[in-house]
Amino acid sequence: MCADISHQPCTTREFMNFLLYIENSAENLQFYLWFRDYVKRFDQLPENEKNLSPPWVPEQSKLKIIHTKANSDIDMSPEEKRTAAQEVSQAIKGTDFDAKAKLTTNEAGHNPFSTPPRTPVSDKESMSSSMAGWGDDGSTLFSGRATSHTKQSAAAFETAKAFQPFTVQPYREEISRIIATYITSEGSRCLNLSDKESAKLLRALSITTHPSAFREVVSTIERTLRHQAHPNFIRYTICNGNRPRVIFARGLGIGGIVGGLLCAVIFTLSSAGRGWRALSAIGFFIGIATLIAAWKGMCVVLHGMHHRHLRPWELFSEEDSSDYEMKKDSMESHGSNNSYENEPWIAKYEKRNVIRKIFDREVWIQEPALRQIQDTIFLQAVLGAFVLSAVAVAIFVPLPKGNYF
Repeated sequence: MCADISHQPCTTREFMNFLLYIENSAENLQFYLWFRDYVKRFDQLPENEKNLSPPWVPEQSKLKIIHTKANSDIDMSPEEKRTAAQEVSQAIKGTDFDAKAKLTTNEAGHNPFSTPPRTPVSDKESMSSSMAGWGDDGSTLFSGRATSHTKQSAAAFETAKAFQPFTVQPYREEISRIIATYITSEGSRCLNLSDKESAKLLRALSITTHPSAFREVVSTIERTLRHQAHPNFIRYTICNGNRPRVIFARGLGIGGIVGGLLCAVIFTLSSAGRGWRALSAIGFFIGIATLIAAWKGMCVVLHGMHHRHLRPWELFSEEDSSDYEMKKDSMESHGSNNSYENEPWIAKYEKRNVIRKIFDREVWIQEPALRQIQDTIFLQAVLGAFVLSAVAVAIFVPLPKGNYF
């Protein structure tokens, strides 16, 4: 998922547009794309910088609570104090907080902590690679918004009762931006996390900037994207026509069924032979097939050419460069909020009359897997129409002549 190896209309950008304009949950994909790129960049860091942010161990989250208990002024028996001290020792065993742990030197014989790391100290330094998000060509974009998120992240750590983090850790400034944007409740792209999930994540990030600190949150978001958002997106892309076109197709399907029914009734009441009644199968077949396909959101005429209508936000992208900038901003990890009510295409699309919407601009569907799914739906519609048409004709053919005219 999100490997961006699919073709139009199933690319990452179109998935993002679906989440932004239809499901209103684009922040999940924005965060996921940032994290995927963050992992790649963290793995490319020198070893001495990686050592400053060791992998996150869930047991470390208990460290502060246990440590506070062991050093509190509450009256405790000697046995309770020994138990608490053992819990502290067990919690930090094997970590950088273990007093018995010995510092190891790197291959060159230097202490990795002797030289300050290449800590991100400015936006251009820390965020130039993929801080901003995911572009059409697989590269990343940079928004250049130099807003400080240090105070917001510090307040979040304090609320979660976590330690204030070490500023010398790699990408600490970037993590502060992520916290202010996605984790805090005031963030412009706040994720739908429970208080417990947010607190656990903040406690992890207060100790390390290693990608493993995001393990649980990323697992939840990926599960939502994979099992909910993406299936909904595929069902949405199956619809090759806009809503006015689909309603129009349903009307044609009902009209075909009514036409076939009238044909069968007229021939039955007339003095014509029974064979003429079989002609009603044409109306039944076309009407039922069109109606079944339209019920799935497909127009059989567009499907015959493997075309689809452009989405409303795609119609004006070439005419309005500012609208394109808004779309590009949705692919950035640190852009503005995901509100689109003021985008120019909304007012322009509302002004289009119904006839123009029904016969709107079309493009060819490039994704072969999507065409195959639509072929399957079309085949089901044809088979269903054939069976129901045969049943309808079988009802009218045995009836005696009416001889009314």
